Amino acid sequence: MKLIVAVVQDQDSNRLSNALTKAKFRATKLASTGGFLRSGNTTFLIGTEDSLVASALELIRDNCRAREQMVAPVSPMGGNADSYIPYPVEVEVGGATVFVLPIEQFHHF
Repeated sequence: MKLIVAVVQDQDSNRLSNALTKAKFRATKLASTGGFLRSGNTTFLIGTEDSLVASALELIRDNCRAREQMVAPVSPMGGNADSYIPYPVEVEVGGATVFVLPIEQFHHF
């Protein structure tokens, strides 16, 4: 048994959620916020059998695309302004950050 923790951008979360449901994966969605861009993310917790991990990862890969986006920087608010860039910059957003963890026990009550 494995636990897949997938952090995806909010723009990709509905598409991924629908794909997981269609493929009969059960997932819990949690609202989360990214630390770098301070933008909305969705964290999926997916429990699955070892043999289905590759299928789940393929769904995540197919439904969470990286793309370029212009973002306005957040002011340092009393922090160190040495690295502050006062104009919008283009950064890569989207995609997914995925962790696959072994599960020692699973209970469904």
